[in-house]
Amino acid sequence: MPNSIILAYPPASKPQSGASLSPDDAIIDRLAARLLSSPPAVTAADSLVPDWMPETPFNRPPVPAAVLIALVRRPEGHTVLYTERSPDLRAHSGQVAFPGGKIDASDADVAAAALREAFEEVGMEREDATVIGYMPTYFTGTNYLITPVVATVEPSGPFVPNPGEVHSVFEVPLQRILAHEAYGRFRIQRNGEEHRTWQIDHDGHRIWGITANLTRRLRDLAMSEAVP
Repeated sequence: MPNSIILAYPPASKPQSGASLSPDDAIIDRLAARLLSSPPAVTAADSLVPDWMPETPFNRPPVPAAVLIALVRRPEGHTVLYTERSPDLRAHSGQVAFPGGKIDASDADVAAAALREAFEEVGMEREDATVIGYMPTYFTGTNYLITPVVATVEPSGPFVPNPGEVHSVFEVPLQRILAHEAYGRFRIQRNGEEHRTWQIDHDGHRIWGITANLTRRLRDLAMSEAVP
């Protein structure tokens, strides 16, 4: 698979019953208690406010979508999984994203959609993931209504990018995601106006836009800090 990166790690051992939790496990337990236990209710389209306002108002209902925020157990600690989209895609080519996409009619729910996309994009087995909760929906300036699905993952094998959708896959340590100093601001011009999103730089990858904003919301929820 040319120009693709496959991640292969030895399996991490699970905490033994009765053993004290690692810092990451304690944070994930706290996060799970603060996540929504079921997918958020659908908000009326006329009350949704997108992350940026398009020049032309939407003329159709929002497109339901789901992303998987995977907290992957590794021997050195938990990580958060990201993909770099294929440069051949028409939309958002080359950008960093969470596994995810539109919810299909055949998907049982948003979690099923997110797990299906993760399998299609990087070969993550459904049995390796345990959904621990949901974050509030995120409405985009491209008319997608995204539900973030948060799961812990005990990978049984390497993540293998689907070359039709994903150029590479990489992971960022959870402790870096939680660090306030890891975040900067990304600026972009749209329709003559400056828009800002969060930005995270890690190992040559630049995470910005929707993905960075959702990462920051996850971080603030885990750290008990207000989401801006």
